[in-house]
Amino acid sequence: MILKLLMEDRFPAIWLPSKELQDLRALVRHRHQWVGMRTRIQNALQSIALANGLRRGPALWSQAGQHTIASLPLAPHAAYRRSELQAMYEKFEAEIEKLNQRVEEQACERPGARLLMTHPGVGPVTALATEVFLGDPARFADTKALASYVGMIPREYSSGGRQRLGGLSKQGNPLLRFLWGEAGAHAVRRDPELQRFYRRKLIQKGLGKARVAVARKLGIRLWIMLRDQIDYHEFCRRGQKQQRGGEACAGMPETRYGATTHRPID
Repeated sequence: MILKLLMEDRFPAIWLPSKELQDLRALVRHRHQWVGMRTRIQNALQSIALANGLRRGPALWSQAGQHTIASLPLAPHAAYRRSELQAMYEKFEAEIEKLNQRVEEQACERPGARLLMTHPGVGPVTALATEVFLGDPARFADTKALASYVGMIPREYSSGGRQRLGGLSKQGNPLLRFLWGEAGAHAVRRDPELQRFYRRKLIQKGLGKARVAVARKLGIRLWIMLRDQIDYHEFCRRGQKQQRGGEACAGMPETRYGATTHRPID
C-alpha cells in the first residue's frame, strides 16, 4: 500500500516547521519557563509573608510590599532564604520584561500575529505562540482536526454501540492550551458574544468545562483568522453574513445575540 501511494504520488506529506519557526517556538517556551519559575518564587515569598501575619495579596509584589516583607523579623536561616528569594525575584522580573519585549517585537513584525492581536483579549504572547505553533493553517482540514492537534478533544471510552466520552485528551501542545485558556478568560470580558457563550456553558456544564469551551472557541477563531488572513472586525462581519444566510460555522459570532461594536484592545 505504501509503495503504491508513493508510485502514484499520493503519499501524504508531513509538515515540518522551518528553522525560523523553531527558533520563535524556543523563544515562547523560554519565556513560559521563566514565568513558571517566577511563580514558584512568588509562592515561596507569599508563604513566608502569610506565616508571619502579612497579608497583602497582589500588593506584595509592589515596591512597598517587597520592602515590608524585607523588614519582617525572621530567624537567621529564614532571613537568608527570604533575601535570596527576593534577589531571584528581581532578577526574574527583569529578564521576563526583556523577553516580553522580544516577543512583542517579533509579534509586531509578523503579519499573522498582528491580525490575531486585533481580537479582544489576545496579546503578543498568545498571538505569536498561535502562529508559530500552528504553522501553516491550511494543514488542518477542519476545526476538529485543529482541536485534536491542540489536545482539546475528549477522551473516548467506547465499547460496542455505546460511546463514552471523558475529560480532555491533553495529547497536543500544553503551552498553546494554557495560553488559549488565559486569553479566553480575558476575551470573555471584552467580546459580547464570547461572554454570552461562556455564561450559557457555565450554567449548562459548570466552571471548568465552560472555560475549556471558551478556550476552544477562541482557538478556532484565531485559526480562521490566520487561515483567511483577516482581522477581528472582518471575522465578525463574515460571521454575521453567514448567520443571515443560515450557514453555521464553528467559532463564528452569533448575530441574534451579537453586537455591532466591540471594545478596543487595551
